[in-house]
Amino acid sequence: MGFQEAVITVLSKYATFSGRARRSEYWYFVLFNMLIAGVFAVLESAVGGGFLGRVVTTLSSLASLALLVPGLAVVWRRLHDVGKSGAWYCIILVPVIGVILLLIWLCRDSQPGENSYGPNPKANIW
Repeated sequence: MGFQEAVITVLSKYATFSGRARRSEYWYFVLFNMLIAGVFAVLESAVGGGFLGRVVTTLSSLASLALLVPGLAVVWRRLHDVGKSGAWYCIILVPVIGVILLLIWLCRDSQPGENSYGPNPKANIW
């Protein structure tokens, strides 16, 4: 799955918390979020304060809010892909250990075959 396909897939499943998401789908969406944030950060520093600065900051905030739900949904589906309930996302509330554990799960390969959350999304490419 390429960058564009991953972003389109995540945005088309805007609030779909069921099913599974491949590693590439998740990480490309993370990259997309970082690129959007970077563009807005450069714009905010370029225009400075004043009215235009407030407009750019408002647009940045709206973009962040718009990408919040699909971001949560793709994390949820990614956890399903490794065989964990999406509710395990709340483990990030545990300082240090929770973030490390979540990162390990997000980097793991898909659980082979079908699991209780659906068929393996990699099976479609073979």
